[in-house]
Amino acid sequence: MSLIPGLESKFGRFAIPGLVQVIAMFQLLVLIMVMFMSPEGAAAYLFFLDLNPTRVMHGEVWRLITHVFIPGNFSLIWALIGTLFMMWIGRALDAAWGAFRVNLYIFGWMFVVTLGALIFGWPAPGMFLYQSLLFAFATLFPNEEIYLYMILPIKMKWVAFLAAGMMAFMVMRDPSMLLPVLVGHLNYLIAFGPGFVSERAKQARVLSRRTRFESAQLPQGTFFHQCSVCKKTELDDSHLEFRVLDSGDEICSVCRAKPTGG
Repeated sequence: MSLIPGLESKFGRFAIPGLVQVIAMFQLLVLIMVMFMSPEGAAAYLFFLDLNPTRVMHGEVWRLITHVFIPGNFSLIWALIGTLFMMWIGRALDAAWGAFRVNLYIFGWMFVVTLGALIFGWPAPGMFLYQSLLFAFATLFPNEEIYLYMILPIKMKWVAFLAAGMMAFMVMRDPSMLLPVLVGHLNYLIAFGPGFVSERAKQARVLSRRTRFESAQLPQGTFFHQCSVCKKTELDDSHLEFRVLDSGDEICSVCRAKPTGG
């Protein structure tokens, strides 16, 4: 797990601060430019930005970057809302991860979807990038609220579930999109998948221990949890909460809250 910190210490100074916000602003700029063009000119301009594998192989390498600037919606109102929304998400991710890790998340996405487009001809819509950013934000801040239609408060975890449901429905309608969708969200799966697996394994170990404990019919005074630091159990203080560490040991809420510095 020291790979990313090591890379950050070496290359962190090259990270682009506010990268999500930059992409969102360029997308809005492209939309405004398209609105002032004729239909033929707009179509030609969007084709000029699109990730076209044949054109890329002929030297038009800017397409590897510019395709993420193509708006997913050409309504100015929705584009403005989407831009503000993505800038909000970008600021939160920058604060939680730092600029380098946000850059790694985005450029990693661009790398894998570009390979998929060049080798297999898979679509690489910017929507997949924005969904993966939404999923990352909702995982880090699941209870953060937005106001749907400026009225109805809704937590980000439900927004993410709705987006995932719509994506699943798209795959069910067109099963050939399964691999492109998985590749288009590979950055999210790599960033959060191991944590999900580890957390589920911890929960399974706790459940197994509790099941064995409850079925053993042990005598009164037998404890189930014990802090590996202070050795207190739930019998000593019923208000203590215990958490399983990666080592398998448990630590109580009091010891966990104590500062670890010397």
